[in-house]
Amino acid sequence: MARIPYADLTQPEVQPLVERFIAERGEVLHLYQMLLHSPPVAAGWLTYLTAIRQQCQLSAALRELVIMRVALINGAPYEADQHRPIALKEGVTEAQLNALDDWQANRDVYDDTQLAVLAYTDAMTRDIQVPKDVAKAVRDIFDHQQLVELTATVAAYNMVSRFLEAMGIHSDDEREDV
Repeated sequence: MARIPYADLTQPEVQPLVERFIAERGEVLHLYQMLLHSPPVAAGWLTYLTAIRQQCQLSAALRELVIMRVALINGAPYEADQHRPIALKEGVTEAQLNALDDWQANRDVYDDTQLAVLAYTDAMTRDIQVPKDVAKAVRDIFDHQQLVELTATVAAYNMVSRFLEAMGIHSDDEREDV
């Protein structure tokens, strides 16, 4: 159960954002309905996450692998529920998703790029500082733009999962549908 009620989507001040969420995401998900308590934060969030999800060169499969790993590490089931079907659609396999909890022991289901990305995701999420060898592994694979995009993706979805869990947002919460 969310810590505060979800925002009222019928309020005139949020209508432009509600329309934008529907246009860009197809609906106003729980996360966005909570963010709409602060229209400036909701607008900035949508712009940032749209860039991460739709405008980067980083492959969609790697992006979704990162998102699913961050959700798992941070104990964010809403994030995992939302992204599991997307991850599968983008080419992450069921075996890879099932092995994420202990990917180091299940290395055989991932390729070298995925392994480097998972190590980088873990370091950024758990330790903040990334060891030199882990940073070098992704630097050897990605150009500068892709490395920035990978780093921003890990950071963004840590932000998402931490917001979701701090606010108590879950898929089964009742909210206003649009």
